[in-house]
Amino acid sequence: MSEHDDVVFLLQRQHQQIRELLDEVLVTGGDDRRKAFEQVVRLLSVHEAAEEEVIHPYARQAVEGGEQVVADRLEEEKAGKEALKRLEKAGTESRDFLREFAALRADVLAHAEAEEKYEFARFRQSSDPDKLRTLAEAVRAAETFAPTRPHPGIESARENAVAGPAAAIVDRTRDAVRTVLGKN
Repeated sequence: MSEHDDVVFLLQRQHQQIRELLDEVLVTGGDDRRKAFEQVVRLLSVHEAAEEEVIHPYARQAVEGGEQVVADRLEEEKAGKEALKRLEKAGTESRDFLREFAALRADVLAHAEAEEKYEFARFRQSSDPDKLRTLAEAVRAAETFAPTRPHPGIESARENAVAGPAAAIVDRTRDAVRTVLGKN
């Protein structure tokens, strides 16, 4: 199966992209750091929203101890969104940005590792290729309409269904305006 056909490959590839962007933020400066950080914010926001809407509900049923596994991931995701929001507000030029970003980076890497170990690896054991393909399609669809900014407090499929579309419209409008004004 390819990344296109399998949700585990798709999500692991996104985790690799996130790792690379996190590293880029640390090794660049000025406008390059700001642009890399904006990419981190967007990719993490879209990725986590899709996981909350598609992956975690499935993991609750398909993974042994799924309720606790998902509860732990949702707690990590909320903390990550809160940290992203603080960093986004402070800006990449703030005095404490690198220190706080390094802490966020460590948390994001641990979170991705936990997802890969406790959710994704177990999907292979409990899911047939058709299910993995269907989940990949659902993740891609969810990402199309996901918010592009962190929204702490929106961590469940239900919350994403209720508040996610409105947040996504606001975020994507903001992104479009910033692009037109040359602020991206």
